[in-house]
Amino acid sequence: MEMVVEPDIWRRRAICFFASQCITLFGSQIVQFAIVWYVTLQTSSGIWVAAFAVCSYLPQFLVSFLGGVWADRHYRKRLIIGADALIAGVTLIMLLIMPLITTESALLAALLFMSTIRSVGAGIQSPAVNAVIPQLVPEEHLMRYNGINATMQSVVQFAAPAVAAVVLTTSTLRATLLIDVLTAIIGIGVLSCIRLRKQQASESTPSLLADMGIGVRYARSCMPVRNALIVYALFIFLAVPAGFLAGLFVSRVYGDTYWYLTAVELVGFAGMAAGGLLMGAWGGFSERRLTLASGLALFGVTAIAMGVSRSFVLYLAFMAVYGVALTAVQTVITTILQEESEESTIGRVFGLMGSLYSSCYPIGMVIFGAMADSVPLQWIMVASGVALMATASAAYYSQRGKTGV
Repeated sequence: MEMVVEPDIWRRRAICFFASQCITLFGSQIVQFAIVWYVTLQTSSGIWVAAFAVCSYLPQFLVSFLGGVWADRHYRKRLIIGADALIAGVTLIMLLIMPLITTESALLAALLFMSTIRSVGAGIQSPAVNAVIPQLVPEEHLMRYNGINATMQSVVQFAAPAVAAVVLTTSTLRATLLIDVLTAIIGIGVLSCIRLRKQQASESTPSLLADMGIGVRYARSCMPVRNALIVYALFIFLAVPAGFLAGLFVSRVYGDTYWYLTAVELVGFAGMAAGGLLMGAWGGFSERRLTLASGLALFGVTAIAMGVSRSFVLYLAFMAVYGVALTAVQTVITTILQEESEESTIGRVFGLMGSLYSSCYPIGMVIFGAMADSVPLQWIMVASGVALMATASAAYYSQRGKTGV
């Protein structure tokens, strides 16, 4: 995947592109936190909270692969702007009609519908965003700039909960929706000013289903892409016990206080930001597979350490390292897929990646969440850490081509 761009111009374009996506992500994350907190406080209902979780992930899972096909067929810049506009549009409509909704159940139903449409937009946008990055960044700099992008996104995710809490405390849910609309307008404006070439269109096929089939066959036939996607699916699934169930673990072992839960979230996001900075400055080992295996092994070791730790301060230290390893693994897998995928199929590859995340995460939550009610969560964390270390070994010996020469 060759790209010839004037010196330094590509750097400015890449940073502007990352900034545009972080601006829209900031608004989206504020709304995501605000809705979950609002529903939790207003209903205290596990069913409603579960319904919003499903509507936030299931549509994205169903649409991601289709979004990847569109990213290969159509101008990606226009597709990203269209998805952002769809999300902002449904949010604006919700903001305008909220004063007209008179019952709590009707408001919850409307918020549920809005979350579904927003998830659809994210499923369309995400593959296109990942497919654009190799068009902006020369291949030899992909790892570093994926790390920079990860840092910027982690900072946004670090700040969004605090901003959402302040806005909800001092104002209303409608104010958070307004913030999302405004950030979408700014992000779209920045992206509109970035020159982005149109990619070579994929070969015409009879239908979207046929195009999807080509993407699946390509992912299966290209060994580095196939192996990276398999490792990614295992990684997301096995990250659930120590990562996504951290709040449950802390409440059971150290105490059910908001300070503990907040500290875990902040330290985790800080570790992720540090991991992005590390990858941005260092760029990883010359062998991609060694970087991937090292990140997975570190991830597994810290999962085990968190499971056996009995000091909360020590647990937070391990959580910070866990965040570093998480970003490192995500960055190197993203880079491998960008480097190894053909330009005509890269959108579908990232569509598959998005579908894997949107399926493996909730499956892991269901399986490990249910297990945690009958088996000590510490044991589950240790077992997942061991499995992650085994995955690291498999990843090192399975990757070939540019990732493992």
